[in-house]
Amino acid sequence: MKKLFAALGAVAALSLTSFSAEAQTYPERAITIVVPFSAGGPTDTVTRLVAEAMSKDLGQQVLVENVGGAGGTLGAGRVASAEPDGYTLLLHHIGMATSATLYRKLAYDTLNAFEYIGLVTEVPMTIVARKDLEPTDIKGLVEYAKANKDTVTVANAGIGAASHLCGMLFMSAIQTPLVTVPYKGTGPAMTDLLGGQVDIMCDQTTNTTKQIQAGTIKAYAVTSPERLDVLPDLPTTTEAGIEGMEVGIWHGLYAPKGTPAEIVDRLSKSLQVALKDENVGARFAELGTSPSSQEDATPAALKAKVESEIARWKPIIDAAGQYAD
Repeated sequence: MKKLFAALGAVAALSLTSFSAEAQTYPERAITIVVPFSAGGPTDTVTRLVAEAMSKDLGQQVLVENVGGAGGTLGAGRVASAEPDGYTLLLHHIGMATSATLYRKLAYDTLNAFEYIGLVTEVPMTIVARKDLEPTDIKGLVEYAKANKDTVTVANAGIGAASHLCGMLFMSAIQTPLVTVPYKGTGPAMTDLLGGQVDIMCDQTTNTTKQIQAGTIKAYAVTSPERLDVLPDLPTTTEAGIEGMEVGIWHGLYAPKGTPAEIVDRLSKSLQVALKDENVGARFAELGTSPSSQEDATPAALKAKVESEIARWKPIIDAAGQYAD
């Protein structure tokens, strides 16, 4: 028996030594960040900027792979079941937390299937509409929506998408249910808004800023606490008297559960370096957002964010009654 215990101890020690050596030489090959949405969308844009900067710091190529579907849960599930070696990561937005309530059946346990690396950015939302919609300001839009609740359409990029969540929050804030129109992605939703087939959309500045500046859609408000430098004439929802509409679509970086702590720490430090990159900061500013602080780009900060956001969104989603299987 003593020999058996000694053998087991030797195996455990060898395993720990192997993990330590692996962490010291990590990374030895390309890393893939899975984006659980289609290419060209807001989360994809954020990820590609961060991946490029992390590549420079890590000395290995950081690739981006789009695995869309089911409101981001397909891509998240893929990473949850991946080898926990630091070579397959996930960059997901607020949907990481809201999917815990939105989806009746998930292939993973949101709180326990991942290692947390850090927050990346928090993107403000904008309330926009087709350019020929009658109301000229946010107060007029709310009055118009309430008076025409059976016909006003609110586009979103599908259940679990940022635009879907913001649309639910808008309807909750004005206490008026509207006609929701889900699409298979941000691109088709924006196309129909531009074409006047739908009335309203609430989406990230990373997807709407250029359209607002070009005048191809009408903008009513931003959901940030303060006005944005990139859209200085756009009032906040708080300024307009809409309570409960302050929301940002935060993004976080994750690894599969069981990824060695040394590798998680290396990735977190690389993320912090990437978020200080001048190009990342400049491009984020153009998109109406900013990189997370060094304190927020940490495992502890991201874990706390996910836990608090699950608690925040559960009653909103339950009240709306919009679930997915």
